[in-house]
Formats: sequence, C-alpha cells, structure tokens
Amino acid sequence: GYDVHLARSGFEALRSAADSDPALILLDVNLPDLDGFEVCQRLRRDGADVPVIFLTARDDPADLRSGFTRGGDDYVTKPFSLEELNCRIQAVLRRTRQTAGDGALVCADLRMDVDAHRVTRANEEIELSPTEFRLLRYLLLNRGRVLSKAQILDHVWQYDFDGDGSVIETYISYLRKKIDRVEPRLIRTVRGFGYSIREPEANGAG
Repeated sequence: GYDVHLARSGFEALRSAADSDPALILLDVNLPDLDGFEVCQRLRRDGADVPVIFLTARDDPADLRSGFTRGGDDYVTKPFSLEELNCRIQAVLRRTRQTAGDGALVCADLRMDVDAHRVTRANEEIELSPTEFRLLRYLLLNRGRVLSKAQILDHVWQYDFDGDGSVIETYISYLRKKIDRVEPRLIRTVRGFGYSIREPEANGAG
C-alpha cells in the first residue's frame, strides 16, 4: 500500500530523498558507497526531518546506539519478517505524522502551526526563540516517544555541534516555563533516558 522509491547506493538515496520528499526512509546500513549512518547524518545536516528506520545485519549494542545517536528513529535487525517491518513502519509514521487536519502539530491544547511559525496553548499565543521552536517541533513530531539527548542534539543543533550537551537541559527549562505554565504539564523528563512530550494519562497519573 506504499508508493516506494528504490535507491541502490547512499548517494542515490540522498538524491532520491531530495527529489521525492518521502514520508519515511528505510535505510540499509551496508551500502556500496556511503553507509546508512553517513546518509542519515547528511540528511539531518541538511535539515531533513524525515523519519529513518535502519535495516542491518549488525546486532551489536554499539551499532544500535550508533543508529539512534546519528539520527535514526528505529532500528530493525536481519532477519526480520515483513509483518514486523510493516508494524515498525506504521508505528514510526504514527509518531511523526502531523496530527491535525490543517497540518498543525498538536498535543492536548498545545498547537504548533509550522508554516505560520505560531504556537498556542489554550488559545494563548506563545513567543518562542528559533531554537525553542525547533526543539518543540522535534518533540511534537515524536509525540509520546522518549528522545535521548544525543538524538535531540543531532536533530535540533545538528550533528557537528561542539557545545556542551547541557544546553538541552537549559532549553527544556525555557520551554517548560513557556509551555507548562498551565496544567497539565506536557513536557516530561524520563530520568536516565531523555525527554518526551505527551498528553496526560486518562486518570491524571504520570
């Protein structure tokens, strides 16, 4: 049920991604020129937010960490069933797909209109700096998912950022002061893992 564009090398994948504007990329790690990790890094460096699922025969934990820290959204090891892969694709698309009919990103009463560069909560407009806007957009694109500091640095500050990773804590704090001034709080810290934005539990817990 998907419209698929096939690329047989890393450079061809970069050209295809630029030409076709895909909703998701299945990216083999072992490519004949650039490896999949490098392809993903180049996509992120160029500002592409398209979700990426790595496909690989490597199952070493170091490779898994490398996949996630270099911009990947999921990681599937071979051999795998097509049913499993399709479930992963659907899950990633659900996390990253824009959720409002008019193309806005939403979480509870928080709303981001990307094209108009406008953010509101409870219909009150919120002024954000460019970096705050990029950070909130990345959180909303991955609503409900826990993002590591490495992933946030790679997507928001770009992979070649040389500064201190504590900048993320600073900007999360800035966002909380603007976004979570009212209840319920939407931005969560998952200690030892990273940060997430999600709607409150139905029973008010969490």
